[in-house]
Amino acid sequence: MKRALITGITGQDGSYLAELLLEQEYRVYGLVRRSSTIHFERISHIQNQIEFVQGDLSDQNSLAEAIGLSKPEEIYNLAGTSFVPACLEQPALTAESIALGVTRLLEAIRIIKPDAKFYQASSSEIFGNTAEVPQNEDTPLAPRNHYGIAKAYMRIGQLSFTGEIINSLLV
Repeated sequence: MKRALITGITGQDGSYLAELLLEQEYRVYGLVRRSSTIHFERISHIQNQIEFVQGDLSDQNSLAEAIGLSKPEEIYNLAGTSFVPACLEQPALTAESIALGVTRLLEAIRIIKPDAKFYQASSSEIFGNTAEVPQNEDTPLAPRNHYGIAKAYMRIGQLSFTGEIINSLLV
């Protein structure tokens, strides 16, 4: 049985991904923060099928522990601030949760489970107001807000760890 670790499992995309992976008979682990109130509304119907591990994108040791406990073949990073207007109001928090969070996660993967496949959600915000439609891997990065800047940092950081970016697919 394949194992997958999902950060942001209680969010919209994380909940849909958990449902899909459970249907495909994966063993699903969900990363949840220790200090937060966990909102299970989106996953309440599958909550008993998910194994939760504690961790936080701001704490590399907790990420390493979560990866060590779950031993995933696939890691999906869907966590982080995602509401663009809120990101504009809190640029440092945006950078911390998106840009530095993925750096810590990639480092934990490198140390604990380097053979794991990694998926990182991105955003068209990394391209800014480009005239190129649709965008692709060759579209220049030109973010115009803190959210886009953090996502662009994350994309470049992913490249430095994995050596490639393939349309945000598992690498």
